[in-house]
Amino acid sequence: MTNAQQSNYQKAISRLHQIQLGLSQSETTPQHQAASRRPNRMKLLYPTSLKLNTKSLEGFGVDLVAYDVKKTLPEDAIDAECLVTWCNSSDNLKDAAGRMKKLRWIQSLAAGPNDVLNAGFSASEITICTGSGLHDHTVAEHALGLLLNSARRFFEMRDYQLQGKWPGHLGGPQPDRPAGKFTTLRDARVLIWGFGNIGKTLAPWLTALGAQVRGVARHAGVRDGVEVYGEDKLPELLPETDALVMILPGSEATKHVLNAERLKQLPNHAWIVNVGRGTSVDDEALLSALEKEEIGGAALDVFTTEPLPENSPYWKQKNVVVSPHAAGGRERKFWSQRTYVAFQPDKA
Repeated sequence: MTNAQQSNYQKAISRLHQIQLGLSQSETTPQHQAASRRPNRMKLLYPTSLKLNTKSLEGFGVDLVAYDVKKTLPEDAIDAECLVTWCNSSDNLKDAAGRMKKLRWIQSLAAGPNDVLNAGFSASEITICTGSGLHDHTVAEHALGLLLNSARRFFEMRDYQLQGKWPGHLGGPQPDRPAGKFTTLRDARVLIWGFGNIGKTLAPWLTALGAQVRGVARHAGVRDGVEVYGEDKLPELLPETDALVMILPGSEATKHVLNAERLKQLPNHAWIVNVGRGTSVDDEALLSALEKEEIGGAALDVFTTEPLPENSPYWKQKNVVVSPHAAGGRERKFWSQRTYVAFQPDKA
């Protein structure tokens, strides 16, 4: 483990022990002791959506119980104190929020807590941790792929291929970095809005390909050599952007932050890549900008409604790449070295 992971691991272990201590102190009545599973042990529910070698977790004072993330919890599982979530259905989480009265701790393996909070779990009563940092590489890689797809127009080549046609206008001699077009990452001005861990992973890859990278976040400063600006600077930054990469979390504060006003501030050749949350984009405004060719295009991995409805205008919209929320969601070795508790508590 890295130093940061080791630090997070120790913090999480400390929190786990605190919960255990609190339970042992509160479960002192004869009736409770008689009904308990084993003295001073917690029950932890882990999802069947994740491959888990339970032998690697031996040594903790925890009873591990597997559960199906697509079904309601059985009666003998609702008394658990700890819940690990990964790819749970909304119905499953809502059911758990209403029935798990002894729950003390939730470990979501998703990058953000949105699905857990939306289900009705209270962050004031339950410690909620996220998988922040687990998906940095895979999401950054996907964002890079969408940027290259947009610049080199692989999506259009594929369209011609399916028609059995040769897209001659995309091959042969081409101008090098033409002004007013997004055709390469070399010298491209890339703005990462929501410059956190994923942005810090993506930035050096873009720089290696010759891009000029800047970031936007709640707090300005220099992060890993990248100049990061506050959101108040967006009116100055957007007109100087060839590709806008959005990695914003889903919340009321970020809802529709990419609106008609900000879309108009982008050059008409600029592309938008969204690997954050679909709710951060005003769909009506984006579709209007695309139809009027006020922006170059959009490569979208996340949407307000998922799966994307069959009648969504995005499917047939020119210069739109639809990605089925595929940037994250790739199972990593979450549980190696007992790191199932080694995640940062959510600070939102």
